[in-house]
Amino acid sequence: MPNDFVIYHNPRCSKSRQALEILRQHHIKPTVIEYLKTPPDVNTLRSFRLPARELIRDNEDEYAALKLADKSDAELLDAIVKHPILLQRPIVVRGNRAVVARPPEKVTELL
Repeated sequence: MPNDFVIYHNPRCSKSRQALEILRQHHIKPTVIEYLKTPPDVNTLRSFRLPARELIRDNEDEYAALKLADKSDAELLDAIVKHPILLQRPIVVRGNRAVVARPPEKVTELL
């Protein structure tokens, strides 16, 4: 099976670790991007082809502090770039498809 997978990963997140383990159980060695250390830019976020609201963690303190509830997609993506803690996790990408792997088993949609 091709290993053209990328996971935007937070090693402190149990869901992210579980999604990575599911990939490995399927003999997939994804490129692992720790997005808190290497945040994606706006073009990368757009390439996921997912609504901005699916990409943002609305339970983070920054979400409330930045008053993001009524913001546009462009404003949400800019906020994620500036505050990568807001990025939903994990995001798994294969080719031109991406899923927010919550629950982690959603990663199997890309297999």
